[in-house]
Amino acid sequence: MEPKLNLLATMQNVMFWRKSNTAHHPEHTIPTVKHGGGSIMVWACFSSAGTGKMVKIDGKMDGAKYRTILEENLMESAKDLRLGWRFVFQQDNDPKHKAKSTMEWFKNKHIQVLEWPSQSPDLNPIENLWKELKTAVHKCSPSNLTELELFCKEEWENISVSRCAKLIETYPKRLTAVIAAKGGATKY
Repeated sequence: MEPKLNLLATMQNVMFWRKSNTAHHPEHTIPTVKHGGGSIMVWACFSSAGTGKMVKIDGKMDGAKYRTILEENLMESAKDLRLGWRFVFQQDNDPKHKAKSTMEWFKNKHIQVLEWPSQSPDLNPIENLWKELKTAVHKCSPSNLTELELFCKEEWENISVSRCAKLIETYPKRLTAVIAAKGGATKY
């Protein structure tokens, strides 16, 4: 999965009290940037043993770029995380992930890929880490894209092994809850 991390986080649901007819006073306004400040996309992986590599994606992500990222980062991460050669890789059904050439790459590397239903709630546990990463990076207040990338990598490395292990440990419960809810909402 490849999340987009924005340099300037949006201010959603900001509420405060003020006196009538003071809405335009400087102390009651929040400056904005019309262009959004920029963003980066990253690829990363994790297991119950902790976080793997994180890399910034340059340019538009397509199947060829995805395979290059996997080639340059997945096996090194598996080695660093001491997964051995027999692990199951999880990804969603994004077209670049499921492209014939990508699936052939996995086959040639003898990497088992978890089957993923075509219409399913997003249960990939890395989504929880993406949310935590975005929150942590926002607190660092990066002022440019170089800092944004640096903070992303630092905060990714700061995610604890116990947090990663907990996400993997609770995964069967998440799946059971979704099955029981027939694909509907759960507490997860």
